[in-house]
Amino acid sequence: MIVALIIACEVGFWVLLALALAVRYLLNKRRTSVVLLLCEPVLELVLFVVTAIDLKNGAEPSWEHGVAALYIGFTVGYGHYMIRWLDGHAAHRLAGGPKPAGPPKYGLARARHEGRLWTRTLVATGVALALLQLAVWYVGDDGNVDSLRSFQWVALRAAGIHGLIALAYTIWPKKEPDVRGGGNRDSEEGRDSGYAKERIGR
Repeated sequence: MIVALIIACEVGFWVLLALALAVRYLLNKRRTSVVLLLCEPVLELVLFVVTAIDLKNGAEPSWEHGVAALYIGFTVGYGHYMIRWLDGHAAHRLAGGPKPAGPPKYGLARARHEGRLWTRTLVATGVALALLQLAVWYVGDDGNVDSLRSFQWVALRAAGIHGLIALAYTIWPKKEPDVRGGGNRDSEEGRDSGYAKERIGR
């Protein structure tokens, strides 16, 4: 049941987002699109409530409950980022807006971008850890909470790995390819070739 609800929430998230963008840019109804976007958090609330009821009714804590906590955490951490990214592309394709700039690729700008993404991962991890801990306390000593504890470690490991990746971009910033040297050589070769043709013509 929990897995089916997670899938339904994921599908509902994208359906609501597509409807909100279509209403905003095709029908030019901004307020209606805002209302549709505000319905997004309701999906996570429903998932959380159903998960809590499932545990209250005596369900054994399992990986489904752990995945539900991770899903809610990811939506909290990255939901707004994903909506803003898709909104920019929808404005470009449906309303003639400017093409959204992609993320930086090189140097400290890329490192700062990776750091901001890691901050979102920390938010997602914090939410997932909090929900899992609430579930542990809710079940108490009478139930088996090993699966919930294991997903806490999954969330921490994911945040740690992402943190190391972000740190690597800071310590070893990705360098922009040096195209100036090649461009200068090409221009010099072009000038030499033109000069040679001019001499031959004379």
